[in-house]
Amino acid sequence: MSKQISLEPDYKPSDKEPFMNERQREYFRGKLQAWKEEILKEAKETLVTLQSESENHPDIADRASSETDRAIELRARDRQRKLISKIDSALARIEDGSYGYCEETGEPISLKRLEARPIATLSLEAQERHERNERVFRDD
Repeated sequence: MSKQISLEPDYKPSDKEPFMNERQREYFRGKLQAWKEEILKEAKETLVTLQSESENHPDIADRASSETDRAIELRARDRQRKLISKIDSALARIEDGSYGYCEETGEPISLKRLEARPIATLSLEAQERHERNERVFRDD
């Protein structure tokens, strides 16, 4: 595990500094960890809500509505579980030094893209190419 450095509260990665230097890695590590903690906190709150709402509704319409709400909530939690897996992968890439570089081209992913989507594994160009190819094959 690499040593952690402290960043100024207003620090933002910049193109004026070396790409994925120690400060940038620490910035994205903090951003990813905070995101993961927020998702886990929401998941705990959902679990408490689902457990407290497990009463049996005598009215069939209320029961159906409750079941629909529960199904939607569980689907959302499943998406978040997958997101946590992607966050963990991004944190592992920070540790092994591959974070911020496109998995296809090896080129740096723009800081702007990483800021918007810190789990990105493809540069914008590679992602667009990937989506175009998906559309072509899906249309067959």
